[in-house]
Amino acid sequence: MEGVAHLIEKVPEDVLGICRRLRDNGKRGWIVGGCVRDLLRGEPAKDWDVATDARPEEVMRMFRKVIPTGLQHGTVTVLLRGVHYEVTTLRGEGAYSDGRRPDSVEFVDDISADLARRDFTVNAIALDPVDGHLIDPFGGKRDLDARVVRAVGEPRERFGEDGLRILRAARFSATLEFTIDPDTERAMGEPRSLVTFRRVSAERVRDEWLKSMRARKPSVAFEAMRRTGVLEITCPELLEGVGCVQNKWHAFDVWGHVMACLDASEPMPLLRVAALLHDVAKPRTRAFSEKTEDYTFYDHEKIGAEMATEILGRLRFSNEERDRIAALVRHHLICYDEGWTDGAVRRWIRRVTPDLAPDLYALALSDVRGKGRDVTDEVQAIERLRVRATSLLAAGAALGTKDLKIRGNELMRELGIPPGPVVGEILAALVELVTDDPAENERDRLLAASLRLYDERRKSEP
Repeated sequence: MEGVAHLIEKVPEDVLGICRRLRDNGKRGWIVGGCVRDLLRGEPAKDWDVATDARPEEVMRMFRKVIPTGLQHGTVTVLLRGVHYEVTTLRGEGAYSDGRRPDSVEFVDDISADLARRDFTVNAIALDPVDGHLIDPFGGKRDLDARVVRAVGEPRERFGEDGLRILRAARFSATLEFTIDPDTERAMGEPRSLVTFRRVSAERVRDEWLKSMRARKPSVAFEAMRRTGVLEITCPELLEGVGCVQNKWHAFDVWGHVMACLDASEPMPLLRVAALLHDVAKPRTRAFSEKTEDYTFYDHEKIGAEMATEILGRLRFSNEERDRIAALVRHHLICYDEGWTDGAVRRWIRRVTPDLAPDLYALALSDVRGKGRDVTDEVQAIERLRVRATSLLAAGAALGTKDLKIRGNELMRELGIPPGPVVGEILAALVELVTDDPAENERDRLLAASLRLYDERRKSEP
């Protein structure tokens, strides 16, 4: 008890209360999985899962508010003071014919038998918070101390059962900053494992990508995906960058640069997905210039946005997520210099939108920092653009027709301009006018400019 007393102190009172209620009714309760792993690592636990030798119907009789969330798998949800706690009966599992879920479960009474069905040793530890016993039949604590991700039992069996475990191993190696046990990693890339992996839904792949993006160095997860062959299944386009040499501005090939950019990005999942995909079209656009005696990648940002849209759709990202990430890829190249006028800065803001600009600065910074050379000047240029753009926005820059101090119906009423495309054309021209000179955004000036534009248009007509 003394060895785990400091862990029990961190267990929420309601979780401890669930285990005590089970004990009072002649049953046992253990906290299991990620919450025990996090407690042992000295990290805050996120989710609290309780395993018990009580059957689901017994658990439902013991608590006042219970939801039968998964009776066929032995899981009920206990509600205490508005918080949901999953309580699951100890179980063994049958075959995994779909590569994701067991065909059948069998309730058992032995906590060690329940832990044997789990994926990795660090997740196969149980703690009885009532009597203070730590149950660790597979050496999970030892692997925690050694910072190793190791499959429970025979790794080929674990990955043959559930293909998602391959991605989870890659993710844990990044988020926990652990190495993958060599036998475990070999099993991840074996043909049988990859056959099972192909049955994993695109939504599950997407979720593991996003969880991996929260790591300090997400590249660790994606390197593991590359080594084991799962990235070739989920996103082969990225592998085109492996060995694709760049120009003199880069120290790494496209893949190495993307991994460096990914790690240099701010820890926001969607921004990091944009970092992962920002140069996806470089291998397909690479050409050698005789003039510069170096490689060029013309339009890689445009083609990359199209490729990103296809990849993200395949992985079931939402339309909003897909559009935002594709826009970041499309506009990630920022070639700012001091020669830009205020009008040029306003046009850049208008093109990328004020909403996207903060993420673009962040992506551009990670992009240049991922080049592997001195990028002080480029970093400073991006910062100067950010300062100028922020200042111009604060001053009320007109970025679209909605910002003009005149409306199309006023042009028709005041100047007699007939309805039709000409109204939109004049409004667009007014936006360009006030982009260069914000002082022109006054009603009388806009009316005068509109009349001038309309007269010029009529004179040019045959």
